[in-house]
Amino acid sequence: MPSSLWPAFNAFLNGACAVLLAFGYWSIRTRRVERHRAAMVGAFSVSCVFLASYLLYHLQVGSVRFEKQGLIRTLYFTILLSHTVLALGVVPLSLRTLYLAARGRFEEHRRWARWALPLWMYVSVTGVVVYWMLYRL
Repeated sequence: MPSSLWPAFNAFLNGACAVLLAFGYWSIRTRRVERHRAAMVGAFSVSCVFLASYLLYHLQVGSVRFEKQGLIRTLYFTILLSHTVLALGVVPLSLRTLYLAARGRFEEHRRWARWALPLWMYVSVTGVVVYWMLYRL
């Protein structure tokens, strides 16, 4: 794939993860446990593909500068900073949450998921926003 297409592909993966997370949440709220499980494993899988793709892209091209000035620059870096910091936190949170579910420890799983899901959703959505601001604005 040409390196120029990777940012859009990565944004697509972030968006797909957000959709899977929302579907997984809706599924468990409507007691569709198997759908919930499939959606959450899917979200985790898409996130893993995203991480590999993101790292490969940036190994090839390095960092990409945000060229805009003014208030939009401040907004961009605020979103990027919160996205990056929370993305680091989502990794252990999601791993722990998935581990607890796989072990059948559902009460603990729910407690961890109450934190993991909104943070993971935020990271997924802001990943698309960062792409849009950096490459499409």
